[in-house]
Amino acid sequence: MRSSVLRRTCATAVATALAVTGLAACNSEGEGAADGKTRITVNCWPQPSAKIDHKRFDEDVKTFEKQNPDIDITAHDAFPCQDPKTFDAKLAGGQMEDVFYTYFTDTERVVSINQAADITEYVKDLKAYKDIAQPLRDAYTVDGKIYGVPRTNYSMGLLYSKALFTKAGLDPEKPPATWPEVQAAAKKIAGLGNGTVGFAEYSAQNQGGWHFTASIYSQGGSVVSEDGKKAAVDTPEGKAVLQNLKDMRWRDNSMGAKQLLIINDTLQMMGSGKLGMYLAAPDNVPRIVKEAGGKYEDLAFAPMPGGKGTLMGGDGYMFNKKATPAQIKAGLKWLEWTFLTPGQGYMNNYARAAEDQSPVGLPEPRLFTGATDAKDQELKKASANVPVENYQAFIDGGQNLDMKLEPKHGQQIYAVLDGAVSAVLTKKDADIDQLLKDAQSKIDGILTAPR
Repeated sequence: MRSSVLRRTCATAVATALAVTGLAACNSEGEGAADGKTRITVNCWPQPSAKIDHKRFDEDVKTFEKQNPDIDITAHDAFPCQDPKTFDAKLAGGQMEDVFYTYFTDTERVVSINQAADITEYVKDLKAYKDIAQPLRDAYTVDGKIYGVPRTNYSMGLLYSKALFTKAGLDPEKPPATWPEVQAAAKKIAGLGNGTVGFAEYSAQNQGGWHFTASIYSQGGSVVSEDGKKAAVDTPEGKAVLQNLKDMRWRDNSMGAKQLLIINDTLQMMGSGKLGMYLAAPDNVPRIVKEAGGKYEDLAFAPMPGGKGTLMGGDGYMFNKKATPAQIKAGLKWLEWTFLTPGQGYMNNYARAAEDQSPVGLPEPRLFTGATDAKDQELKKASANVPVENYQAFIDGGQNLDMKLEPKHGQQIYAVLDGAVSAVLTKKDADIDQLLKDAQSKIDGILTAPR
């Protein structure tokens, strides 16, 4: 196995290659190597600054290579795993790793520009694949062909501060179940003063559009029609989303004066004890603790208000269109070993995670079904080190929600909806009807554009 220095050098060369025509890609040799090994490159190795995660990933690569001496893995470290500023350029330049990280929302676009390998005939040898929940498998399926393997999934809910609920005279064991209840609770929390914000919402970097989508799902609506050919935001459900935000921002003054927030803002606000609620996935909890000084016992989760639906998303890996059959097989073997086997590898070695004082017991990701899910939950419960009771409402309530995947062309749609959300939160006289009409037209354009 190559040294970490070589890995990072290759990653740097990739970035340089984006600006230099003709520079060879960092894809590995594949099945023609003189020593008989199949070499693959993979990305999303945690950066060295994330010392424990970086170390564990490296250990797992070494263990896997020892168990599979015919496979050599070169991992590239990165944060974030996918940078929108360079992702498209790497794809277009043919510089993507053999096995590369993607969001569910990337699938259609990567396939449409012919940058992904069809792995349909290979996944039959992946033991865990059949136990992955069908909607998650569908996220990497286009026209009946499989192009990727899910790694994690999430669904949105209401993350709230038990401490601020108590301080504001609210019952932390009975979180808001409807949007009017969210409004009322946010107003009480903001009434504590001293810069306390009752409810926060993203409205920049596509994150506002992402949350608009989750919120319209919670109202029983959607952002696109069922056949995916028309926008569906200029509706009573879409208007309810923006009206709710406008009321909390300008009528109740429960959202604070600072807007155009992104995820890092809400993490810091919640960790510092200045935020009562915001929409999030459970993976926000450890980030609030690790990065913003929060406490696990103060953070609780409830299902999406409204009781009708929630947004479900996730990530996984696709394969470079230039990958050889041997590289695809080796890559799938690695993915199954480290991400798809309960109790093993980087994602699911819960005993090791607890030893590292990483959180174990969060309600998601929950990738599997059937016996594999049962085994995974059993192992997770045995090593749990967070207050799992704080997430029970989220687990119970989620059983009754319509879990809807992010829309195709999600990032483009989110960029449009960002404008509507940011306008409502920064302009007191924002015209909701006009904002939705404009968004409807722009999204229609995205959906009908030639691919």
